[in-house]
Amino acid sequence: MMKNDVKDLVLTIVQPLVTHPEDIKLTIEESDEFLEYNLSVHPDDIGRVIGKQGRVAKAIRTIVYSVRVNGLKKVRLNIVDSK
Repeated sequence: MMKNDVKDLVLTIVQPLVTHPEDIKLTIEESDEFLEYNLSVHPDDIGRVIGKQGRVAKAIRTIVYSVRVNGLKKVRLNIVDSK
């Protein structure tokens, strides 16, 4: 799978969860070991993406981390508080 495929996957999962889909931002930073996907959403939606006790965020990460990306890099999803 390519970087943009993972980006599309994250957006497909997150968009139905939020009330302000236009405020979703997803940036990719590449390091030697990781492809870091930094997700930020509208402040009103942060709780929807994280969920009770982090369950939603954990489920999203489980799906995203199970995807094999071309190369040896691991995927990491960070939910960034955009306050």
